[in-house]
Amino acid sequence: MMGTVRLSIADTVFAGRLRDALSRSGPWSVECLDRPRADERSVLVLDELTFARLPQPLENPERVVLITRQEPELLAHAWEAGIVSVVSSDDSIATVLLAVMAAALRVTKPHGTPVPSVISPNPAIAPARLSPDIQISRSKRCKTR
Repeated sequence: MMGTVRLSIADTVFAGRLRDALSRSGPWSVECLDRPRADERSVLVLDELTFARLPQPLENPERVVLITRQEPELLAHAWEAGIVSVVSSDDSIATVLLAVMAAALRVTKPHGTPVPSVISPNPAIAPARLSPDIQISRSKRCKTR
């Protein structure tokens, strides 16, 4: 299944390197855009300038890969927006590719299926409680004599 990756990165040299790497690494349809479109079935790779222009709250932030500087204010803004894939502008192309692949896996999940995440600013679903009738087995000591 071919996925779509939409790049909106001001650094044209980096965007070109990433586009080439994506084309070589998998079945991606890669588009470079000035302004990302709201297509729920694509991965958006944004820089901090594009991210700042997007209306908040983001629709489907799990599909966004944000490339930004590692500054607390920028990271906090990404966290509050619900973005789970944030990479540094100093990271290698391979690291960015991994983030894109992870976002693509989240995009391909059926709509409405909760994506489990241990680091999410969104309220988590409470885990089911164990019934008091269930006995949890404990390790037993083995006698050797």
